[in-house]
Amino acid sequence: MFDHIGLKVSDLAASITFYEAALGALGHGLASSGDDYAGFGPDGAPALWLHQYGKGINAGAHVALRAADREAVQRFHAQGLAAGGRDNGAPGPRPDYGATYYAAFLLDPDGHNIEAVCFV
Repeated sequence: MFDHIGLKVSDLAASITFYEAALGALGHGLASSGDDYAGFGPDGAPALWLHQYGKGINAGAHVALRAADREAVQRFHAQGLAAGGRDNGAPGPRPDYGATYYAAFLLDPDGHNIEAVCFV
């Protein structure tokens, strides 16, 4: 069901320290990082992403759900909008995320960023 989860954090360095220790106990580590993000998980497959956020930005979660195909991503977006979700990224390829990454993003009623993604 889940592909990956993203959390917005107020202190990226402190969060990296915490997650390296806690997830290290489970056999996971820091798999990717940059100035304002860090990805944790098994080598080559980060699934928990931390993102530094600034003041005034909603600190809601990001949850990516695995879809079977592009049509399912499109249905997710259309039906989510019809049910009161807000557009946060129309269905389409995301080549900057990966060569076959196809996704759509919605904000739920509480502002959480919910994504449907497939790799077809």
